[in-house]
Amino acid sequence: MPRDSARDQGDLELMRRVAKNEEAAVAELYDRFGSLVYRMAYQAMPTRGEAEDAVQEVFVRLWRTARRYDPERAALVTWVMLIARRHLVDKLRRVQARVRAVPLGEAHAAGRTVEGEPSRAEQDERFGVLMKRIQALPELQRTVVMRAYLGGQTLRQIGEELNTPLGTIKSALSRALVRLRERVSEEVPI
Repeated sequence: MPRDSARDQGDLELMRRVAKNEEAAVAELYDRFGSLVYRMAYQAMPTRGEAEDAVQEVFVRLWRTARRYDPERAALVTWVMLIARRHLVDKLRRVQARVRAVPLGEAHAAGRTVEGEPSRAEQDERFGVLMKRIQALPELQRTVVMRAYLGGQTLRQIGEELNTPLGTIKSALSRALVRLRERVSEEVPI
């Protein structure tokens, strides 16, 4: 689809005005994308209040990063939604980490494990074995696995950063996961 350079220039000018703290520009940005970001937040967050808070946080993030917007890399709507998605994922991960950390932390502090959960030493050992398996992968596969699963990046982000086609990144991840599964089935489970 051909790019609309007039629209791109208008979007760039809007983001420059947002970066300069122009109230009218921030209001225009919110008018254009507020409902879209809210719909995404409402689907992701457990309550309406948390969705509303997330929308405010996304627009603060957009304001803080407005100088980084580049219409050559993405349309403004794409950029806004990417920032919103990243923020929501981060927020949900923090919530999940807190929910899981409290009971496990209390159990481990008391010197016992939660029934069905591996001990901290077992978790550390499993993680060490997994990291050794990942380090044995070919370079591209290792990089993709590390960035996707440990770095939280999307495959598209990885492809852009490595200047590698998305299909190649997907194939590398697929091959890496197959190799890791094969190695697990070859060894005695830990």
